[in-house]
Amino acid sequence: MALQPSLRPTIIAGVYDAPHTLDIFLDYVCPFSAKLSFAIDSVLKPLVDVGGLYYGKVKVIMRLQVQPWHATSTYTHEAGLAVVRAAPEKFWAFSLALFKQQAEFFDGPSSTMTPLQIREKLASIAAQVINEEQVAMFKDLLKLKPTPNGGIGVTDDLKYTIKFARQNGVHVSPTALWDGLIASQISSSWGEKEWTEFLAKNVVV
Repeated sequence: MALQPSLRPTIIAGVYDAPHTLDIFLDYVCPFSAKLSFAIDSVLKPLVDVGGLYYGKVKVIMRLQVQPWHATSTYTHEAGLAVVRAAPEKFWAFSLALFKQQAEFFDGPSSTMTPLQIREKLASIAAQVINEEQVAMFKDLLKLKPTPNGGIGVTDDLKYTIKFARQNGVHVSPTALWDGLIASQISSSWGEKEWTEFLAKNVVV
């Protein structure tokens, strides 16, 4: 699937020119997305990264899937996009760190927090995986623009990710696309057996 150049760091496994593409739409505050992200890291990435059986054949793209019924979803995805800009090589590490702490951004725990407090908490998670200079840039990207309704430094990237999901009919997370078509059989419950069987059946190069 197409990917605008600024979002290339969201390729979390494999190489850019791999012929097969697995797009996985994840929401940082979705428990099922978190479960799948950990399987991606422990099972899928070793299969398609350097040394893996499918290296050079498959790339995995994490598509940021904002789900507005989760009140903090937009803020968390803005944070992910800010890391893409400030520390692109740390995008996946930040994503895993945020998934591990996602409960702090669920509706209840975040209900009394202001947007600025939410972004400050997100910055503290970013600081776990990126350096001080990068954290400063991260925070700057999340600052409101001086115009009354102008958004922040990654608003255009956020718009792109939302438009991409909408035009492809993706409504919930996790959703996976294999070579551009929804692969409804892929589940957050999948482990090594299921992923190995899926790749063995579908990789044809």
